[in-house]
Amino acid sequence: MPETLGQLPSVSDSGSGMRGSLAPTWTLFYKETLRFSKVWLQTIAAPLITTILYLVVFGHALGSHITVYPGVSYTAFIVPGLMMMSVLQNAFANSSSSLIQSKVTGNIVFVLLSPLTPSEIFTAMVAASVFRGLLVGLAIFALALLYLHIPILHPLWILVFAVLGASGMGSLGLIAGLWAEKFDQIAGFQNFIIMPLTFLAGVFYSVQSLPKIWQQVSLVNPFFYIIDGFRYGFFADSDVSIWVSLGVSLAFALITGFFAWRLLDRGYKLRQ
Repeated sequence: MPETLGQLPSVSDSGSGMRGSLAPTWTLFYKETLRFSKVWLQTIAAPLITTILYLVVFGHALGSHITVYPGVSYTAFIVPGLMMMSVLQNAFANSSSSLIQSKVTGNIVFVLLSPLTPSEIFTAMVAASVFRGLLVGLAIFALALLYLHIPILHPLWILVFAVLGASGMGSLGLIAGLWAEKFDQIAGFQNFIIMPLTFLAGVFYSVQSLPKIWQQVSLVNPFFYIIDGFRYGFFADSDVSIWVSLGVSLAFALITGFFAWRLLDRGYKLRQ
C-alpha cells in the first residue's frame, strides 16, 4: 500500500519547525502563481481576446434584438456570464495543467519529498487557481467597462460566487490532474465536460427563455447556479433564488474539495 503524502520523509528537519506557519503553503502558492504568470500571453491575454470576440459577435449581432432584464442591454447581460465562464475554465486549467505537467516531466517528486502535507499542497494549488481565475475575471471586467455601463448592486455576492466557483473548479482540476496520465486526457476532460457545462449554464441567455425540458436539464448543471448567483451580484435579478444558488455552489466547492484532498492524501496516481 502506498504511503500518504503526510507520511513521506522531509528533505530537512527544518520543515517541522515551519509546520505551524504558512511558509510551506505560501512557497508552493508562489511557485504556482509564478508558473502561470511566466506564460501570461496564454493564461491571461488569451482569455481576454476570446471574451472580446464573444462580446463583438454576440453583443453586436444580438444586442438590439434581445432584452433579458429591464433596463439592461444584452451586451451588459452577457458580461458577468463571460467573466464567470473564464474564471471557471482558468481555475480548472491552472491546477490540472500544473499537476499533469509535474507528473509527466517527473518533477512531482520534489513536491512529494518536501515537508508539505496533503492539506498544504491542496490549499496552495487551489488558492493559486482561485487567484488566476479572479485575475482573469477582473481583467475582463476592466476591459468591458471601457465601453459598457455595468452596475454592481451586490459586490459581496459577486465575490462569494467568484471564490466558490473558482475554488470548486481548482479542486476539480486537481482531481482531473491526478486521474489523467497524459495531456490528451486533460484536454478531453476540458473539451467534453468543462466546456459544454459552462456554455450551457446560461452564459448567453436566461434559462427562463428555454423550453421546459431544457430548463429542467439546466437545473442539474452546478455551473448554472454559480453563474446565476454571480450575475445576481451585478443586476439584483436571477433565474432562481440566490440562496439556492449559494447552497449548490457551496456544496460543489465542498464536495470537489473533499475528493481532491482525499486523493492527494492517498497519493492517488502520484507514485507508479
